[in-house]
Amino acid sequence: MWVTVGGEQYQDGDIGMEQLLAHVGEGFSTSGPAPGELAQAAEAADEGDGVVILTISRRMSAVYDAARVAASSLEANKVAVVDTGTAAGAQGLVVLAASRTARTGAALDDVVAAATAAAGRAKLVATLPSLAHLARGGRVPGAAAWGAQWLGLNPVFEYRGGKVRPLRPARGRRAALQRVFGAWERDSTVARAALHVAALHALEPATAEDLLARVTARVRPTSAFVGSFSPVMVAHTGPGLVGLAWWWEPDAGA
Repeated sequence: MWVTVGGEQYQDGDIGMEQLLAHVGEGFSTSGPAPGELAQAAEAADEGDGVVILTISRRMSAVYDAARVAASSLEANKVAVVDTGTAAGAQGLVVLAASRTARTGAALDDVVAAATAAAGRAKLVATLPSLAHLARGGRVPGAAAWGAQWLGLNPVFEYRGGKVRPLRPARGRRAALQRVFGAWERDSTVARAALHVAALHALEPATAEDLLARVTARVRPTSAFVGSFSPVMVAHTGPGLVGLAWWWEPDAGA
């Protein structure tokens, strides 16, 4: 991904968070990799048995379309493109599911099936201290951001159906984090299933770690990690986002 801020273009990861936040008030834009970049990455990754490209939701980014163009240009290679329908930590969980299957030596179609199954079950719920950065980027109306701040509300949202959907906001940070945890808790009664979970954050690692600890105190997950937002993501959300992403993998005997 790319971010243009302060008149300069940077590839995601090549700009530090402090530098980004210092200049984001000057205006910014973000964009996905070009088809040529994706084709080059696919060729470098291919060890002879094909490549699966897993993209952020096509309803939020043009990366999926760029990946399809890249795949069609690699006639000598077998390349599959999967729209994960999600983003951030939930996308990371889908990538890990595909990777686990790939490491068993499974065929490319089986890796695609594993990714698709995880993507269909992945959920993400998060909270922000304010909507200011989302309003600046055009993701929500400025009046909504001002109103939420005036009322002392912390926005809570979920990533569902390929897009961000607002949930009932909370009064204060603690209540918002409880609402995030509560969303996972209500979904934690799945019988005979393995939990895959990620705590995600934008410059709030300690809060994310605490949130994950609350989950692992209830259930021993099969896989778990804390993941930081990248500069491109923080450019849109601003600092302070914390959330949970998870999916339940049904027991093969269930």
